[in-house]
Amino acid sequence: MPSLLESLAQFVIEGNAQKAKETTDEALATGVPVADIINKGLVAGMQVVGQKFKCNEFYIPEVLIAARAMKQSMEKLRPLIADSGIQPVGKVAIGTVQGDLHDIGKNLVGMMLEGAGFEVIDLGTDVSPATFVEAVRERGVGAIGLSALLTTTMPAMKETIAALQEAGYRDQVKVIVGGAPLTQAYADEIGADGYAPDAASAVDTAKALLGITA
Repeated sequence: MPSLLESLAQFVIEGNAQKAKETTDEALATGVPVADIINKGLVAGMQVVGQKFKCNEFYIPEVLIAARAMKQSMEKLRPLIADSGIQPVGKVAIGTVQGDLHDIGKNLVGMMLEGAGFEVIDLGTDVSPATFVEAVRERGVGAIGLSALLTTTMPAMKETIAALQEAGYRDQVKVIVGGAPLTQAYADEIGADGYAPDAASAVDTAKALLGITA
């Protein structure tokens, strides 16, 4: 019979939000540490989801449903996280660049990063270079993720990197870019630190750039 945490991971994989919440409550009631519920239940489940997504066994709808199940359980745990002393593995700000209002890809990346234990600051869509710079200055993020779906808004990524350089923060933060029209060649051309072709790869890229091995 699977343990509570194995069951929780499985409910996340299946996208069963109701069962995931019930199992989270049960784990809390029986004294399972919050860190274990997050790492061995929710994060473990999302890691499988990410792997399945990479292998084309899961598609965007399945990932979104799984992420929603994970998020609803996280809402229950969030008030307890500070008390239990759990630290995020890293802090990332994400946003769709200036002039671009598309957000599905960005939202998916945010959910996958949260599922991997990152603290995610979602800056939304149509985000100016100055707003990204402010996130680095005010929020102390280790990486920023720039998303674009339109070829016409891709230059805003280069402008954002230039703004970070001008403000003196370029060396303090890793810049990851992604979106349908992007390529590794374009990422290299504009001086980004990393390129992610999909949401699961974004997690791997962020971990690699920030030196996170867990």
